Amino acid sequence: MEILRDIKLPINATTKDLKEYCAKKLDLSPSTLGTFRILRRSLDARKKNDIKFVYSVEVGKEISEPKEYVIPKAQSKYPPVVVGFGPAGMIAALTLAKSGLNPIVLERGDSVYKRKEKVDSFRAGGDLDEESNAQFGAGGAGAFSDGKLNTGIGEREKQNFILNAFVKAGAPKDILIDAKPHVGTDKLLPMVENIAAEIVSLGGEIRYNTKMTGIEPQGSLSVVVTDKGNILTDSVILAIGHSARDTYKILYEKGFSMQSKPFAVGFRIEHLQKDIDFQMYGDNAGDPRLPPAEYKLVSHTPYGGVYSFCMCPGGFVTATSSEKGGIVTNGMSYSARDAVNANSALLTAINVDGGLFDGMQEQIRLERAAFALGGANYSAPCQLLKDFVGGKISQDFGKVLPTYTPTPKFQRLDSLFTTNARKAFSFAFSDFAKRIKGFDSPDALLTGVETRSSAPLRVLRGDGLNSPDYPNVYPCGEGCGYAGGIMSAAVDGLKVAEAVIAKYSGQKSGR
Repeated sequence: MEILRDIKLPINATTKDLKEYCAKKLDLSPSTLGTFRILRRSLDARKKNDIKFVYSVEVGKEISEPKEYVIPKAQSKYPPVVVGFGPAGMIAALTLAKSGLNPIVLERGDSVYKRKEKVDSFRAGGDLDEESNAQFGAGGAGAFSDGKLNTGIGEREKQNFILNAFVKAGAPKDILIDAKPHVGTDKLLPMVENIAAEIVSLGGEIRYNTKMTGIEPQGSLSVVVTDKGNILTDSVILAIGHSARDTYKILYEKGFSMQSKPFAVGFRIEHLQKDIDFQMYGDNAGDPRLPPAEYKLVSHTPYGGVYSFCMCPGGFVTATSSEKGGIVTNGMSYSARDAVNANSALLTAINVDGGLFDGMQEQIRLERAAFALGGANYSAPCQLLKDFVGGKISQDFGKVLPTYTPTPKFQRLDSLFTTNARKAFSFAFSDFAKRIKGFDSPDALLTGVETRSSAPLRVLRGDGLNSPDYPNVYPCGEGCGYAGGIMSAAVDGLKVAEAVIAKYSGQKSGR
């Protein structure tokens, strides 16, 4: 068996063309190939007049099946408890269920479709449910985003296990090979529902609308205190999500070791997707064989770093508040990524010196200031790029129309940020335009604020992935400071679940 890498073929090349290319490289006939498996596919658009797909392929005369990622079987008197059902908690619970440990999942929000009803209602001008919204509920914050699954953390075998679980649950098969896989909100929701059903079918239990309100040690065990009763267990996985501010305070009061960490703030920037496509693909823009163009940008300005985050081609800017009286923005796309605008967060890092919760308080300050600036009715403040740089209230939209709902409102979005941050963003606009012409278009639209790209705290854990203060409690995922996106959170959930399984099985999971 051989892996052929860096195979570059035109965008009109077919799978048959790729197979013939591989066979020729091995001096074989395509019909004699027992194994032909595409491992990775990426796009090389550096030469706009010669765009290529780049492949890695496993190929050989013998028939070979992918090795299965092994989850050892285990038993325990007490079912492990998973707190939170975002990507980390979902994969942790699925892994535990596959091992036979029958986890109990506690999720403060609703099941995915009940949650969607509340999210849709809020974005149409209805009330905000502080327990079930775009941050809390089945699927976590990632369920109402673009569903990007790329990450730079490595752990390829763990990622493959997770991607295969997602495909089994209804995600498109392309995520198994794409270098930048994505699912889309419309396919994420049924995927989450199907994974939840699999966990239950394997003996697990998911308790929606159930909130953890405390943890108490009881000998070698822990009592998980909830608003629906107590649970005695010998393993707790804390996959609480980056917006569980009340839970952070509970953990602090219970003596968990925690530390503040840097986080980022900024806003969403919108351009016309067709303009981004043209700048990235040239005359090939609009070719149906090419995906909607995306970008990833970093600028090391004299005033601090600025970077793009969670770029959503053909997407929407969304209202994602989880607390009344605060504005939080995010971005999302459907699987087709065929909406008019492209959007991305533009963020700059914030280092808040002081107490443990000072970073969280800075997030709250910005969110409440944006709420007041927008008119105290969840209209988000927005501003044209030229007016952000000039420090003025915009008067009229240009060619880029807003996608945020409820209605955005022209205000001095720039006034929410420090002088250094404003200078950093203004410098970055011009810097990014050197790489994507027109990025600094005067009528590019900015809507904010974006404050929840990462957690401002870390709940500490040791080499065994458990808390030094509560040995049978395992801080996990983005909310506890160990991930930064759907895939990295899911991988962390898998790693922590494996640590729990190893306690009982006496062996390590995976390969």
